[in-house]
Amino acid sequence: MIDFGPKENLSIVSNNKTHTFSVEIADTPVETNRGLMFRDEIGLDEGMLFEFGEARIASIWMKNTSVFLDILFVRADGQILKIEHSAKPYSLRSITSEALVTGVLELAGGQAHALGIQAGDLVQHSYFSTAP
Repeated sequence: MIDFGPKENLSIVSNNKTHTFSVEIADTPVETNRGLMFRDEIGLDEGMLFEFGEARIASIWMKNTSVFLDILFVRADGQILKIEHSAKPYSLRSITSEALVTGVLELAGGQAHALGIQAGDLVQHSYFSTAP
């Protein structure tokens, strides 16, 4: 498995429950282009956070990705805008945020459903501004 370096903790608050994940950070063009491609597995408590630096309409595809992923599109304040559940491995279909986001969180496929995570829930990580 290719590792981008140290992992950071990230939490999602959903229905008054906090779910914690250990995530790799993709914040350079090379890292964001590669993402979780060529991985054979992803742990249930692992993921990758794509940090774009500025708000944009994000587009993700599953080319060369062999595992199902939940793709969470996240606004600057940490609010989940949209979730693509169990995105199909190797698909060339473009999955878009459809609105401005500053980050994308990828988790093991099925985790969002299993944990009750949904659009509107809050992602807590130093990258996102949760100030009112």
